[in-house]
Amino acid sequence: MELFFLKVSIMLVPALMAITCHEVSHGYIADKFGDSTARSLGRLTLNPLKHLDLFGTLMIFIVGIGWAKPVPVNFNNLRRPKTDMIWVAAAGPITNFTLACVSAFAMRLLVAATEGVPDGSMLAAIIDPTALMLAFSVYINLMLGIFNLIPVPPLDGGRVAVGLLPYRPSAALARLEPFGMIIIIALVFFTNVFGYVISPALNFGVHLLAGPQSNLVFGVTKLMLK
Repeated sequence: MELFFLKVSIMLVPALMAITCHEVSHGYIADKFGDSTARSLGRLTLNPLKHLDLFGTLMIFIVGIGWAKPVPVNFNNLRRPKTDMIWVAAAGPITNFTLACVSAFAMRLLVAATEGVPDGSMLAAIIDPTALMLAFSVYINLMLGIFNLIPVPPLDGGRVAVGLLPYRPSAALARLEPFGMIIIIALVFFTNVFGYVISPALNFGVHLLAGPQSNLVFGVTKLMLK
């Protein structure tokens, strides 16, 4: 029970921020390109309760990756649907990578600035949880960004590919969208896509951003996902 509350206290805020900002960015870019669907439904807000998917949030605590309710986008309302769709879809991963960079910078700065703070002090009681939250934020944002780049619609990478490809292969890939989640589940559970693709990319991203604090990111992630 104690471990559960520790996990919630460290993981909840970074996870909610990661998935909420991801979804809002889709709606915000769509709104700028002519589709006001998300705005009219009140989804252009950072209030996580507007985006919360209970099962998707629980999965973060169980397997380390989750999701929110997708922000609705009507691609037919976009001024240039095929081209604008690329930017709407890419906005989610770009937002997560940006949050990962900001979190890594803040974590490294915090650790360096408080190196001499004695363990068990009142200041350490504030600094340590903050550093752990920033470390988990690096992980969860990199994970969401990388995972969503898998080129299978309805993941963002799939929609970017649909926008970039010539008409025939683009149309063929778009037709996969109704079966996309089945394909993604099959890839995750019945192939080693994590071992061969996602994990190496995640490890590279963590080492690139966290540098000497990479062990802190991997350590807190291992503890939280135990």
